Amino acid sequence: MTNMRSKISRRAFLKGTLTAAGSVAVSSGVVGAASSLAKEETESLVTVIEIGKCIGCEECVYACRDSNAAKYPQPEKPFPKMFPKRVPIQDWSDKKDVTNRLTPYNWLFIQQATAIVNGEEQELIIPRRCMHCENPPCVKLCPWGAAKQEPNGLSRIDSDICLGGSKCKKVCPWDVPQRQTGVGLYLDLMPAMAGNGVMYKCDRCYQKLAKGENPACIEVCPEDVQTIGPRSKMIEYAHALAKETKGYIYGEKENGGTNTIYVSPVPFDTLTLETGKGKPPMEKVDDMMADGSNLARAMLIAPIAGAVAAFGKFYKNIKDE
Repeated sequence: MTNMRSKISRRAFLKGTLTAAGSVAVSSGVVGAASSLAKEETESLVTVIEIGKCIGCEECVYACRDSNAAKYPQPEKPFPKMFPKRVPIQDWSDKKDVTNRLTPYNWLFIQQATAIVNGEEQELIIPRRCMHCENPPCVKLCPWGAAKQEPNGLSRIDSDICLGGSKCKKVCPWDVPQRQTGVGLYLDLMPAMAGNGVMYKCDRCYQKLAKGENPACIEVCPEDVQTIGPRSKMIEYAHALAKETKGYIYGEKENGGTNTIYVSPVPFDTLTLETGKGKPPMEKVDDMMADGSNLARAMLIAPIAGAVAAFGKFYKNIKDE
């Protein structure tokens, strides 16, 4: 790992290049820009993740779990029998300790990768979570209006009104959202029908960002792997870093652009990843929302989803009174 890192001091490079240019003020690897959400500025917040710096300690994983524990599902058992029977039960309530993949109780995991560099196999460790797309298909194509995008660009799923239909997972190029059966609005509205729970994924600790704090995973990282800031500055930062380290960028253009940018010391198409259920790939993906059928579907869904979301909120408020 050490021989893949830049020979220069990244901290010195950032301070000497970006700060001097007036782009971003960097301290301990974190840009103090989280307060932009509290001020409701419209520019997206982007996280740049330097793959070559991650040591796989999982501090970020457990900080994420601690910070978001109150949002995790508390399913009711026994689960309703579903109709049709082909609708699968997905229950992680007895597997909450799983940390090697994405689950409804684990929104960030450490993915192992290998690459051949100068004829030798090198290991890379990659923090993986939701990519937070600039034009997120999970938001635009959710028929219930449960997925939403905040002014700062993060996308999140409202567990109060999600019916667990998993459309968000089907349209996500990385299959990020994960479902937990036996929780959510479907239990009251149509417990025997398709839906079957609530979908869960990283929401970038929106509750912390709203208070001007950084996401938990960034706060605890001992290696300053992640840097957060306004999109225009972070794109500039990622390109400057990639140029200086002869690195490669992923996330700037994938799926039309995301708010998670990875910088790697090796080409992404040379990485061999642990992939599978709950373990997203890292390959080139097309812009899902550039597809004409998806655009048309989004236009048709929008007013219906808005009405359904409003009803869901109304019903939830009445139930809680």
